Amino acid sequence: DGTGSTAAGSFTSRVFADPFFGRVVTGVVNHLRPQGMHPVLMFAETSPAREEVVSYLRQGSADGALIVSTHAKDPLPGMVTEAGLPAVLYARPARPVPISYVDLAHRDGAGLAAEHLLARGCRRIATISGPLDVPAGQERLEGFRDTMARRGHPYVPTVEGQFTQESGETAMERLLVEHPGLDGVFAANDLMAVGACHVLREHGRRIPEDVAVIGFDDSSAASTCRPPLTTVRQPVEDMAAEMARLLVDRLAAPDRPATSVIFEPVLVVRDSA
Repeated sequence: DGTGSTAAGSFTSRVFADPFFGRVVTGVVNHLRPQGMHPVLMFAETSPAREEVVSYLRQGSADGALIVSTHAKDPLPGMVTEAGLPAVLYARPARPVPISYVDLAHRDGAGLAAEHLLARGCRRIATISGPLDVPAGQERLEGFRDTMARRGHPYVPTVEGQFTQESGETAMERLLVEHPGLDGVFAANDLMAVGACHVLREHGRRIPEDVAVIGFDDSSAASTCRPPLTTVRQPVEDMAAEMARLLVDRLAAPDRPATSVIFEPVLVVRDSA
């Protein structure tokens, strides 16, 4: 089916274009290889693909699964858990599932961004959120709004993005039209922040003198951005390695209850804010 193969190709190209997924793979491989373990990469973006993953595990073709799921409605974590298969999830499941996971304190990270913009003297602050059907997108937005409200700013102009550079550009264009006097922007990931910086420069806004910009993740995009991005660090490689460690522990002790490990974010200050 040409349509299906095109859709699958589009999905995989988006995955590999996002620095986040490469960092996850790096963390997993670096933990497993010294133990003589080699991960198999499978994509599960459709119902047949998810069934294939569960079947693959049930047949014993792999000992367990490390699941990176980005959408709240993804049924794969529940499918794997109901089948009694060992698995660890990257990011807290949107719906309660008895599965081990690692995650970041996203709200706290967004709060660090808000505090930094306010400490710089920014007063007309907007945000480009991540997709709001993704738990991390919701939490970063809520954490940012909550900190702003605690500091006396009850309204934060918001445009939803899709964690891509293009969506950051589109969102920034809209914010400049609707709020031309803004002096600070928090983008919920670095790729969107890079897009925002491009648009701000095109409109003659100096960064950070006219508009301060903060991203989230501390990915490679943050250091290659011009100017280099101030961002909230998500230690993806360490989190992915912890996923692998939890899975190996679960394989050694199958009756061990599910557990969670939450990492703390850190603000990395560079030139954009």
